[in-house]
Amino acid sequence: MSKNNPIGFVDSGVGGLTVVKAAQDQLPHEQFIFIGDTARMPYGPRPVQEVIDYTFQMAQFLLTAKHIKLLVIACNTATARALPQLQAQLPIPVIGVIVPGATAAAATTGNQKIGVIATQGTVTSGAYQDEIQAVNADVTIFQQAEPDFVQLAEANLAQAATTKDIVAQHLAPLTAQGIDTLVLGCTHFPLLAEAITAAVGPNVKLVDPGRETVRVIIDTLDQQALHTAVPHQHADDIFYTTKEPATFKAIATDWLARDTALDVRHLAIVGEGATQHLEEK
Repeated sequence: MSKNNPIGFVDSGVGGLTVVKAAQDQLPHEQFIFIGDTARMPYGPRPVQEVIDYTFQMAQFLLTAKHIKLLVIACNTATARALPQLQAQLPIPVIGVIVPGATAAAATTGNQKIGVIATQGTVTSGAYQDEIQAVNADVTIFQQAEPDFVQLAEANLAQAATTKDIVAQHLAPLTAQGIDTLVLGCTHFPLLAEAITAAVGPNVKLVDPGRETVRVIIDTLDQQALHTAVPHQHADDIFYTTKEPATFKAIATDWLARDTALDVRHLAIVGEGATQHLEEK
C-alpha cells in the first residue's frame, strides 16, 4: 500500500457525494474513488448482516482492484452496522461518519436539545445517541427516521416545488421539541439542506457529519504520513454506481460542480448469497 494510492468512499447511493465534495475542497491533490450502491439502496431498512455484507463487498473491490490506502464509509447506516468489523479486518485505516458528527453536535448545542434525522437503521442502532451522550450525558436527543428524504435525494428532487412542504411537515415534531441543533444523520440529507433550513428556522444549527469527517480524514493522513507525493487533480476521481449511470451522473455533476466531465462507471453485482461480489463492467 503506497501513500500515492487513492482514497476510497462507499455509500448506499448518492448521499456520500456530500462527503466527497467536502473532501475535494480540503484535499485538492488526493485521488478519490467512490462507490454508490444505488441498485440496493436504501440500506436503512435492511437487516444488519446484509448491510455488513454489502459494505464489505464494496470495500473488497476498492482494496483488490483499486488498491486504496484509506476507506471512508460515507454512509451513516453502514457506519453504524459495519464500521467495527471493517476496522478489525481491513489492513488500511477505516473512517466512519457518526463519531465526528456526534462530537460536533455535542459541542454545538446551547440548550442541550439535539435532533437527529437519519435512516431507520441508524436510528434503531442508537449510534448517535450513544456517541453524543458519551461526550455530554446531559443532552436530550430526539431521533426521527426519515426514509422519504433519502428517496427525494436519490430522485434528484431537492429543488422540486413540493419538497420544501414535505420536509417542513416531517420536521415539525422536532421543531416543536425546541431543539437548537439538528444532526443530518444520513449523507443524503445535506442535498436537502435548503429545505431543511427553511423548515427548522435560522435558530437551529445544522451539523453535517460528512463535513466533520473530512477533518478526521486529514488527521489520519497526517498521523500515518499518507498524504500523496504525486499531486492529482479531481478530474482523476472515479465514480461507480451499481445501477444505471445516467441519473447518478446527473446528480453527481450538479452536486460536485466540477469543471470537467465526471468519470462515472457501472459496477455490476455478480453472484448470489455468499458468492456475491462486485465487478467493473
